[in-house]
Amino acid sequence: MLERICASGQSLADLVGERMNLFPCSGEINRRIPDVPGAIAAVQAHYEAQATSVDHTDGLSMEFEGAAGAGTGAVAWRLNLRGSNTEPLIRLNVEARGSEALMQQKTAEVLALLATRGAVAADH
Repeated sequence: MLERICASGQSLADLVGERMNLFPCSGEINRRIPDVPGAIAAVQAHYEAQATSVDHTDGLSMEFEGAAGAGTGAVAWRLNLRGSNTEPLIRLNVEARGSEALMQQKTAEVLALLATRGAVAADH
């Protein structure tokens, strides 16, 4: 890392910011919800036909190509949705490739879908 900082002439903060701009992320968003498994199943059912990858290793992880990347295998955005092991919370993370606007759009979309299942903002 020190070699990269020296070679680039950029600060660590600049290098990290550069990477964050390439892959904008929602950060973990918690919602209280009465039926975590039902909400996860609803999100999967809603997006499954569009997904290029579905994984259940840690909750529900799905990857999607964008219109420009269709057929190229390039992931445009992805989500991870998992339940808390100790309380009725669902945790959402959304990432996009190079598009803050796409990340925000998809985050809002998934949160709206969760709201139809009774999700409300958590206090933590």
